[in-house]
Amino acid sequence: MSNESTASETAKQAGNVLLEAGQKTTAKVIEESQKYSDAYVMMNKFVSAFWERVPYIIIGLVVFLIFMLLVRVFKYFVKKALMKRSHTRQNLVLVLNRVGSVVIMSLGFLIALVIIIPGFSPGQLVSALGIGSVAIGFAFKDIFQNLLSGILILIGEPFRIGDDIIVEGLEGTVEDIQIRATFLRSYDGRRLVIPNATVYTSPITVNTAYNRRRCEFVVGIGYDDDIDKAKTIINRILDNNANVLGNPAHTVTVTALADFSVNLTVRWWIDLKETNILASASEIQAEVKQAFNQEGVNIPYPIQEMKMSAPQAIAAPTSSAE
Repeated sequence: MSNESTASETAKQAGNVLLEAGQKTTAKVIEESQKYSDAYVMMNKFVSAFWERVPYIIIGLVVFLIFMLLVRVFKYFVKKALMKRSHTRQNLVLVLNRVGSVVIMSLGFLIALVIIIPGFSPGQLVSALGIGSVAIGFAFKDIFQNLLSGILILIGEPFRIGDDIIVEGLEGTVEDIQIRATFLRSYDGRRLVIPNATVYTSPITVNTAYNRRRCEFVVGIGYDDDIDKAKTIINRILDNNANVLGNPAHTVTVTALADFSVNLTVRWWIDLKETNILASASEIQAEVKQAFNQEGVNIPYPIQEMKMSAPQAIAAPTSSAE
């Protein structure tokens, strides 16, 4: 009897253990299922909400594309309206195009956000930007500085696209004036990118601000040569050159009594629409050299003479016999 009672008790305990384990497993399965069910419900709600917003997203994108087309139309009419006037400044067209494009694109972006995002208003964006305006100001200080400088350059127009300028020792032809930087093409074919803040705050030399430019070079004649004769030759060459302007008049003056020559400085004016400085200077100097050769005017240059003395014989050492 005792053995049967013990076996029955053991079986009962085993059944209780299995029952308890089964209950825990069932509870765990139900709990995990509930988690996945909640995630599924959330995902299902998200997908449903997304598909509900798809038409609004499409409409928002279409609106933004329409504003992009409006930018192109705006640029076309600005160029067509202002370029017809001969007195209109080219930089003014650039300012209107770029500032107008930014305004139109920003407006289109805000309208698209209002359509796509429910409950969104431009005031919320302004408030959000106001909170981080100090941090944004420090982070983008250089960008904003170049932006403002670019706008001031375009409005003030100290130079135009196509002008030859010198800024901070960098020289070239202005290719473009953008909001962030000014682009130059150097005379040896390189692109120079200068931040607008540097351009705006630095002294600028505009070589092509005026149509007339003065050229000059220095030529030396010998101390035995006739100065008036040399001047007459040079003045005749300048008078006969079609690219040399008569007003202001050209000049030939003695500027230095150098170690080897009497230096004459030749100055004349040209019209940049007809020629350029390099071409005119090369032409005049070549003609002066040829005329001096024909007229017997000497152009001295330093000469070094080396005098070699005859080598002296070195006496061989003699030995005395004792």
